Amino acid sequence: MSLKKQDDYDHNAWIKSKDLSPVETVFLTTLVWLDKRLRIVDYLELLETLYYRSNMQMPKSHTEQYDLDNKFWYWYPLYTLGSFSTIAYVVAAVSGALLGFYYSPSTAAGACNISNASVAYCSVAGIMRDLQFGFMLRSIHRWSAQVMVAAVFLHMLRVYFTGAYKEPRELNWLIGIVLISLTMVFGYTGYLLPWDQLAFWAGQIGVEMSLSIPLAGEWVAQLLFGGFTLSQATLQRMYIIHVFLLPFVVTTLIAIHIGIVWVQGIAEPH
Repeated sequence: MSLKKQDDYDHNAWIKSKDLSPVETVFLTTLVWLDKRLRIVDYLELLETLYYRSNMQMPKSHTEQYDLDNKFWYWYPLYTLGSFSTIAYVVAAVSGALLGFYYSPSTAAGACNISNASVAYCSVAGIMRDLQFGFMLRSIHRWSAQVMVAAVFLHMLRVYFTGAYKEPRELNWLIGIVLISLTMVFGYTGYLLPWDQLAFWAGQIGVEMSLSIPLAGEWVAQLLFGGFTLSQATLQRMYIIHVFLLPFVVTTLIAIHIGIVWVQGIAEPH
């Protein structure tokens, strides 16, 4: 009997020898099958080793240093704002992806019974009026985005006033600053997509702000808004930034941000 067959036999015999439920049996059989092909267990052990080695370089927390059993601060509401921001982002991303199936980024005249309405505005109106649960879907997207902005802002206030931005967490603080800035860009680009009067004047303000930048103002306006006046190029750029660029950048930064917190641990109040 070859080593591979012997190994298969040992694993299968071990699984069958245990009093496992059908779900547990399927899970372990699948894990063994994947591990033989992708070495999942080896990589998990490598990640675990890296985690503990990284933690060895970190100063002990207040709870560890004084061997405190009371960890009530873990449940303090202000320490859930980071997770709350992530959940709001996931809800906004999922609902936004569903809205993308029905939204049309065009400034051309729409076919709906609304005077001077664009195709973009008509598509939003159609989502809210004609699509089943469309009004709820857009409301979920809108409110989750607003909740995310508020949660990120309060999360950064908590980090600042509890001193959690200090060494060795200064890198994560800088990533957080980038994330809250990108959250503002997320909100602004999404605000322009309905292409109504509010969106138009918000876009006009954005053009004027871009032009006010010394030396590079005209270049920034051309890059972000497609010119010095609002047009189809403006809406197209906002749509691409909002749907195709920011989600990948923000998701990557959030993953890095959470990964650093996982390695360093939560900075509890001292």
